[in-house]
Amino acid sequence: MKLQLSSPSDNKIQNAIAITGSKSETNRSLLLQALFPNIKIENLSNSDDGEVMQKGLAKSTGEVDIHHAGTAMRFLTGYFASQEGKQVILTGSQRMQERPIKVLVEALQSLGADIQYEKEAGYPPLKISGKKLEKSKVPLPANISSQYISALLLIAPSLENGLELELIGKITSVPYIKMTLALLEQLGVQTSFEGNSIKVSPKKAVGDTTLVVESDWSSASYFYSIVAMCEIGAEIQLSSYKQSSLQGDSILAEIYKDFGVETTFANNTILLEKISEVSSNHLEYDLSNAPDIAQTIAVSCLGMGIGCHLTGLHTLPIKETDRLAALQTELGKFGATVDIDSESLTLQPQSTLKSEVAVDTYNDHRMAMAFGPLALKADFVVNDAEVVSKSYPDFWKDLKTLGFGIEEL
Repeated sequence: MKLQLSSPSDNKIQNAIAITGSKSETNRSLLLQALFPNIKIENLSNSDDGEVMQKGLAKSTGEVDIHHAGTAMRFLTGYFASQEGKQVILTGSQRMQERPIKVLVEALQSLGADIQYEKEAGYPPLKISGKKLEKSKVPLPANISSQYISALLLIAPSLENGLELELIGKITSVPYIKMTLALLEQLGVQTSFEGNSIKVSPKKAVGDTTLVVESDWSSASYFYSIVAMCEIGAEIQLSSYKQSSLQGDSILAEIYKDFGVETTFANNTILLEKISEVSSNHLEYDLSNAPDIAQTIAVSCLGMGIGCHLTGLHTLPIKETDRLAALQTELGKFGATVDIDSESLTLQPQSTLKSEVAVDTYNDHRMAMAFGPLALKADFVVNDAEVVSKSYPDFWKDLKTLGFGIEEL
């Protein structure tokens, strides 16, 4: 599906949007519910990733195809490996079969798991024969995707002896690790995270518990970008959000102050208001703990005619696409000068934008959504726009609600 995007007639948007639950919290909660059936979940994400996670957890044998869902691939690898009697082939899209999973597989194997590679060593698909994992200690590189670490932590309470992880080196995406531990603690599981050591105690059962999933901060980032590019006085209200969020991307509230956007929390909503112009013509951020918002920030800077230097992006090349290379290509279509290396991106200030560009999305939901707000500054086409369903199926409908021109070609 191709969409032609154009700017709202009024550049001083004032509206409200309801966003469904966080994909990250949803998938963690679903796995915990599979381990402890007394758990109930409210405000589940309506994303494709949430749906494939639910379908995957419901299977005990045969092929489990998670398509493009990287979180589901990591979490289900740990889940199936630790479930006695389950025999599955865990697979996904062609891109998923190019995304490394060796570190997680080797960690599980060191705990006693029976996992074999069906094709290329180190990559899906995986043949998993679930068994009782009795070992409880495993070392793990600290600079890997936090999803590998969370995949182990989520199954830890169900293991006979719990789990002790020793993270080697500098830890990345700490908020996502803390999110996982906080959910475990809500279930009465004892955890500790001191230095580079994480310990999770075993727990045989969980009483009746309701987990309420907060709305997705990554999805909120696109509305921060919209408000930043609007006139002073523009405001968008989003629900449902907590000031004491478990999600690392909640750092948006601080980062977008530099873009002139103020965040007000009240009654489980946030009000985003454009109160001033951007604070500088060049912004720098270390996004080690929130790499998923890098695309949004880069596009915001392009639209506002300012430069940026973003670091801590070493996990982006192994996402749904190589997000650094994709950003360099797609920002360049608008006339931008972009330099990248293995973990950073530098965008030079750009006073004018080329229009009538066609943005490619690379099977990556965040490429499509990050560029959406740029329609405030230039008309362009989004190719394969349906990829947003991976995390935010209502995205284009919600942009239309704000007055954006959205026309299917």
